[in-house]
Amino acid sequence: MTRGDVQTRLTRVFREVFRNGDLELQDSVTAKDVAGWDSLNHVKLVLAVEAEFDCRFTLREIGRPQNVGDLMDLILKKVG
Repeated sequence: MTRGDVQTRLTRVFREVFRNGDLELQDSVTAKDVAGWDSLNHVKLVLAVEAEFDCRFTLREIGRPQNVGDLMDLILKKVG
């Protein structure tokens, strides 16, 4: 799986979780850049990402990403 594949699928997940069909992801996007990205939606996002990519994150991994680019790197490590 390529980084582009991850970004495409992750964009779809973000759009569903945050109910924003126009949301565009870049590596530098953080929670403060996305309307509605609070702690509850963060949990929903993590669960949706796990379902989309058929992987599981540890609590440590969930807290590590500082931006979307970090999250994509974590997904690539998990699913290769």
